[in-house]
Amino acid sequence: MSDVHPETLLAVGYALFLILAALGLDALARHSHRRSEHYRTVGFTYHENADAWMCPEGERLHRIETDHQLRLVRYRARAHVCNTCGLKDACTDSDQGREITKAIDPWPHSEAGRFHRGIAIVMVAVAALVIAAGAVLHHGGADLAVLGAAAAMSGLAAVFLLADFRDARTGYPWAEDELGAAARDPASPRPRVFG
Repeated sequence: MSDVHPETLLAVGYALFLILAALGLDALARHSHRRSEHYRTVGFTYHENADAWMCPEGERLHRIETDHQLRLVRYRARAHVCNTCGLKDACTDSDQGREITKAIDPWPHSEAGRFHRGIAIVMVAVAALVIAAGAVLHHGGADLAVLGAAAAMSGLAAVFLLADFRDARTGYPWAEDELGAAARDPASPRPRVFG
């Protein structure tokens, strides 16, 4: 280790810090997303075979809409049942019945998920640049061995973070047919994600 230049150690330390921070950010964003999903549906149970949610009082919330533009599925209970329920005040303020929305796409394919994943990928790319700069400055065998190990860690982190992006559908966040229509007719407005 005495043959390793101090600048190399600083570069590797900074790169490892960036990699760990990127993975930590990704894990924190995933955890936050899961908590948000759980908070919106606490007390409700999803029955996949019926494609419906069951409220704590036994009422089913059936699918009423699939919004492909916002990438959401909406479920709603019958209004007359919710309006006569004793727990209505704690459950919903809507006179149309309790509504639950569920994202069509898994995390990180939501906009927030892709945003956080993108930041994490940029952080890993910066770590790779720091490692490359260290290799350019110091060519000793011990320096290159330490930098190579850090580069391998950076590569593994990048592969992990990029895996979900490769699985994303074409034209995200717009459906392929909407994107194609906008490309064919320049006067047509670009598909909007938010309402």
